[in-house]
Amino acid sequence: MTDANGPDHSRRDFLKATAAGAMMAFPANAARGANETLNVGLIGVGGRCRHLLKALVNVPGVRVAGACDIYGPNLDSARGLIDPKGFATPHYKALLERKDIDAVLIATPDHWHVPITIDACAAGKDVYVEKPLTHNLAEGRAVIEAQNKHARVVQVGMQQRSMPHCQKGLELVKAGRLGTIRKVHLTWNRNADRVSKGPQGVDASKLDWKTFLGNAPDQPFDDYRYRNWRWFWDFGGGIFTDLMVHWIDVAHWYLGADHPTQAVSMGNSVLSEGIWETPDTVQTILQYPNNVQVHFEGTFANAREGAYIVFMGSEANLYLDRGRMELVPELGKKGRPEELILGTGRKGQDFYDKPDAERLHLTNWVESIRSRKPPVAPAEAGVSAASAAHLANAAMRNGTVVNWKNV
Repeated sequence: MTDANGPDHSRRDFLKATAAGAMMAFPANAARGANETLNVGLIGVGGRCRHLLKALVNVPGVRVAGACDIYGPNLDSARGLIDPKGFATPHYKALLERKDIDAVLIATPDHWHVPITIDACAAGKDVYVEKPLTHNLAEGRAVIEAQNKHARVVQVGMQQRSMPHCQKGLELVKAGRLGTIRKVHLTWNRNADRVSKGPQGVDASKLDWKTFLGNAPDQPFDDYRYRNWRWFWDFGGGIFTDLMVHWIDVAHWYLGADHPTQAVSMGNSVLSEGIWETPDTVQTILQYPNNVQVHFEGTFANAREGAYIVFMGSEANLYLDRGRMELVPELGKKGRPEELILGTGRKGQDFYDKPDAERLHLTNWVESIRSRKPPVAPAEAGVSAASAAHLANAAMRNGTVVNWKNV
């Protein structure tokens, strides 16, 4: 596995330099007035985009002015979701060329995230792009450079950074309440039928399959791969890139980490043998500086453990899921417990009624566009989080311990 970014130290130095560059680049653009309408175009208007759209339309001062999708039925339905005078096209570059589009929301399959983000930045558009930002390690440098060179606001859809209880958790870490963090445990488990193969209801005559493939190898039309692209290496990266990225981003955020130094992983196809390429049950151990180990496990075969992250410190342990934060003193320690519970329901749920993370994250993006200040999850954070998933996948696919400096 070869990475165009070069050895460990040059990649690390590059990310530090570009992060500093981002802080200097944003003020080059004039800030927008609070009442100035922001015209947003949608690129890839499938299910995830429509979910985000429910939140986006509730952000003040936003007009959904355009839409793009390569599948005719998706584009037809999108016409009813955007402004009646908006622009709809199957060609994303046609959307980027329009002067009446200020920013774009990208919710395509993973392998299109970086190419479209780079083109959008070059066209002078600010970007909200779904995670994982990159489809492989080699894409990281180019997307950060595009963000900074063109002084664009790029927000990656890692919405935990906009959740109040996750922000509170960071305050506790910075205040030293956990002591020395010695280990981190991440989990994301589901029990849902995402595997069954059968008719997918895709009209091939209305789909631009060649464009869908993009930089992937040429291959015959496959309706299952089109609908379930996350579980095929050409288009996605399985559980590590689809789910682990959310929590590994929080780990990087709290630890001040950029990437793991080593990874060892394993994966099994418990339910999806012969259907998916990526395993449906995985584990990885990631080594970080200062002797911190991060363990992630996930499956689609059993939802008992749910989705959460735990930071294990010398003085206290910090539990976070998408609706709650709990600080519990370590055994034998006399620290003060603390909690912030925003959502209702059982611990470890995938989704809670509160907080409205998509609205908060999109609002942060819009506010950053107006102020020209960096958002909470810029391209550097997206590249960093995705890099851990790529290293985990490399270890799993190679069946060896993978060192960062060798990838």
